[in-house]
Amino acid sequence: ARRIVVGEDEKGRSTIVSDAPTGTRLATEAFTRNVIWGADRVPTPVAAENAMTDAATIPPPPAGYYYDISTFPPDSEWDYDGGYGKALAAAGVGDAESADAIPPEGPAAIPGMHQTDTVDIVTVISGEIWAVVETGETLVKAGDTVVHRGTWHAWRNRSDAPCTVAALHVSVVRP
Repeated sequence: ARRIVVGEDEKGRSTIVSDAPTGTRLATEAFTRNVIWGADRVPTPVAAENAMTDAATIPPPPAGYYYDISTFPPDSEWDYDGGYGKALAAAGVGDAESADAIPPEGPAAIPGMHQTDTVDIVTVISGEIWAVVETGETLVKAGDTVVHRGTWHAWRNRSDAPCTVAALHVSVVRP
């Protein structure tokens, strides 16, 4: 994903300081994730540098946020049931060992079901995808937005085309 960063020049005028593909990218069978920008705390100083590391992990720092663009291929193009746990582990949700363990009980038994300490605001840019929660699911199309508030959820692309989403992940605290 192309990232254009605007800042200020030595005279305090707005200027384009960089224009290049994002350097933080993760490609798995389940999704390709391009992390565009992040901060390690909120509020963030206006001129703060990008807080992203080279790893395109899903949970942002405990007091920060990440903004990313991700693409999900159709489920029919890969082993959804067997591979989603490994893809999530690669993105920093869970670990590779538990992805190969005996299937868990409860919501984690559903392939791809995960929960993070974040509010996730996810907007479909193109395509469509099913937002799966513990009690059901709904079809989300281009222009629609889903807000997950630290809830268990998964994504299923049952169409024959990729689905691209933009997402803001903001760290939260649980009571």
